[in-house]
Amino acid sequence: MNNVKTFILMAGLMALFLVVGQAIGGQQGLMMALIMGSAMNFIMYFFSDKMVLKMYGAKVITRDDAPQLYDMVDRLRQRAGLPMPVVAIANQDQPNAFATGRNAHHAVVAVTRGILTAMPKDELEGVIAHELAHIKNRDMLISTVAAGIAGAIGYLPYLLMFGGGRSDDGEGQHPLVGMAMIIIAPIAAMIIQMAVSRQREFEADRVGAEILGRPQPLANALQRLDAMAHRIPMHIPQAAAPLAQVNPLAAYGGGMMKLFSTHPPTEERVAKLEQMAIGR
Repeated sequence: MNNVKTFILMAGLMALFLVVGQAIGGQQGLMMALIMGSAMNFIMYFFSDKMVLKMYGAKVITRDDAPQLYDMVDRLRQRAGLPMPVVAIANQDQPNAFATGRNAHHAVVAVTRGILTAMPKDELEGVIAHELAHIKNRDMLISTVAAGIAGAIGYLPYLLMFGGGRSDDGEGQHPLVGMAMIIIAPIAAMIIQMAVSRQREFEADRVGAEILGRPQPLANALQRLDAMAHRIPMHIPQAAAPLAQVNPLAAYGGGMMKLFSTHPPTEERVAKLEQMAIGR
């Protein structure tokens, strides 16, 4: 169901781009916006491992550096049917974890220094399984495509500013309609992009629980990570926050703010995992 929802959201995002892009920029402007909006995101995609490790202050390790962590990742990645990822430890006190890399053969699983001291073994296994699920599900690629389309929609208003608006429209459109599109379309695109991100977190929770073989350790880990994220600060760029297992900047909000969050509320994630445990 999470994958179906992701597909529907991605289709909606592309449809929004095509409709608004055609209305504002015409076919030529549509292509210009797509190229400009995708360029930086796909650079991030191909060099994500190095860039994200630097943002988090993480260092790649070998088995000699942390044998228990390394063996845990190795054991779980075999259960997931994945090649061995690069393992890294971020010099951060806040317990958290993330995965990055453009595909399963160029993947990184990283944990913070704080998680190694604050997390029981079974919960740490749940955290690692969740990150391996992101790799298995190719979530880096999905997120990059969503960000590229949303970025293209955000670029469309600049076509009008610099004279790149549509010239293939016989009659043109009412100025108020164009203005409404310029204002509303980027906000709508961001909302859909964030919804895609939240669905990928739900799916990573589900697949991570399957990799581990039981959902409860991950549910417990999410509660612990969320509580500690609100108590222990993490000094990273805002752009790096969506990759973490829980929002490291503790910027959750209810109501309308939920629409702009990259992570679902932790209580919803825990509820879904506990529902899985009951159904086992």
